Amino acid sequence: MAYDTLIVEVSDHVALIKLNRPDALNALNSTLLSELAAALTEAQGNEKVRCIVLTGSEKAFAAGADVKEMSSKSFVDVFGGDLFTPETEAIGRVRKPIIAAVSGYALGGGCELAMMCDFIIASDTARFGQPEVNLGIVAGLGGTQRLTRLVGKSKAMDMNLTGRFMDAEEAERSGLVSRVVPAKKLMDTAMEAAQAIAVKSQLTTMAIKESVNRAEETTLREGLLFERRLFHAMFATGDQKEGMGAFLEKREAQFRDR
Repeated sequence: MAYDTLIVEVSDHVALIKLNRPDALNALNSTLLSELAAALTEAQGNEKVRCIVLTGSEKAFAAGADVKEMSSKSFVDVFGGDLFTPETEAIGRVRKPIIAAVSGYALGGGCELAMMCDFIIASDTARFGQPEVNLGIVAGLGGTQRLTRLVGKSKAMDMNLTGRFMDAEEAERSGLVSRVVPAKKLMDTAMEAAQAIAVKSQLTTMAIKESVNRAEETTLREGLLFERRLFHAMFATGDQKEGMGAFLEKREAQFRDR
């Protein structure tokens, strides 16, 4: 499928999706969000894809939602049209792991989009922020909710109330990103991580994604029960037999997703 605002490549079981609005620093307009939801849905349904990497440019992952497109809208427009909801729900339905490879600015909607992914690998030039307060609005894609869960109330309040940016080092220290690498190594590192995931059992990686996400949405007791039942369920798969057999035989496992 051809896209106007994305570049999509599939190679070695990894779908690389690149945001491509260079003149607008990859600002998230309705076309980009719609195409991104479609591309991720397509990757979910593609049997050749086992992991997804989402990235932008060296200068900007995404510099926020498109203010030019939003500025003239009224409450009736955004509430009646449920702005952002269909696209973000489509992203949330993707069961395959998604890695965000972030360089440069990830602000507002860009920061929120990165947080929708399963983990973030950042370059040392990355800058994260929720500057919606400067526009007279509140974050609308998770900037007060996901960010608080990731970095805690104090830092989330600081970023949302002052609009200040968080650099890559602070983002890693705060738990927003999983690791920081030199800008020149960002894509190699992200693709290596994706390849490491792609060779695993897809049944297992999807179960892990569900279980970790459940931790944010339930009590510890219920989360532990959910995790244990998934652990038990894996013993019904051929991949569990292959994985444990390969370990005992000191060879590489050949998973078949069954």
